[in-house]
Amino acid sequence: MNQLSEQFSQQQGGVLAQASSSREMEEVKGQIFMARQFPRNVFQSEQRILDACKRSSLAQTAVYRYPRGKQVVEGPSIRLAEVLAQNWGNLSFGVKELEQREGESVALAYAWDLETNVRQEKVFSVLHSRKANGKITKLTDPRDIYELVANNGARRVRSCILGIIPGDIVEAAVAECNKTLTGNNKGPLKDRIANALTAFKNQYKVTQEMIETRFGYNADAFTEVDYVDLIKIFNSLKDGMSKVEDWFEKKVKKESSSGLSEAFKEEKKAEVNPDEPDEKAEDPVGQGELLFD
Repeated sequence: MNQLSEQFSQQQGGVLAQASSSREMEEVKGQIFMARQFPRNVFQSEQRILDACKRSSLAQTAVYRYPRGKQVVEGPSIRLAEVLAQNWGNLSFGVKELEQREGESVALAYAWDLETNVRQEKVFSVLHSRKANGKITKLTDPRDIYELVANNGARRVRSCILGIIPGDIVEAAVAECNKTLTGNNKGPLKDRIANALTAFKNQYKVTQEMIETRFGYNADAFTEVDYVDLIKIFNSLKDGMSKVEDWFEKKVKKESSSGLSEAFKEEKKAEVNPDEPDEKAEDPVGQGELLFD
């Protein structure tokens, strides 16, 4: 009976391992398929990275620096590497703990470009101990062990990401962060457009829909040129050189909503008095004029 139970447990463990392996393989195939179906636009990815580097909160933590002997070593930080990977697109990265032994963990850090199938990975060991004030303390709390492995893995992940993303993109991101720190950047374009839309709404009751109707496309597609045009219109209104009616159509949304409300009222009347004839209901032309006039 003991032999049969051991054999059954081994078979069951093998089936579970095979099922888990098959599921992971299918997930990888799905990621690769989606990456091939929706490839990255290199120019848009670069622009997203540069826009993110215009944020002062990122720029302050974008570059690490520490002394080594008589020299100072610096380079892109872990936070900047994560922003690069997120905005570059179709890139899988992270840390996996492969094995945990007594007093030691074996982990894997990786970064994988799903489009070009370029992959970098680093296998490393982490001792369950921490050195502080010249003393080595062994760690037994699972949370402390997890944080130690994650911290050691983050540096390896940064190295893997920087080994995949082109070097000129990384250098441009670092230069943009330095430019932000010196105060020469005005902030990301999306934030500036959002502030402009808010100013139009608060001061002149001009909604985002009215502005999008004026330009002919959504605000998400606005460029630097559109932002400059918005500023010119705002300054014109502020100086009294023009009026809101000169730039935007106010009646488009109101007419549409009022027509629908009138049609709704007519339907309610018909429901209250179903036996009474409704002249407008019998006249489709009149109803059309009611809805769209």
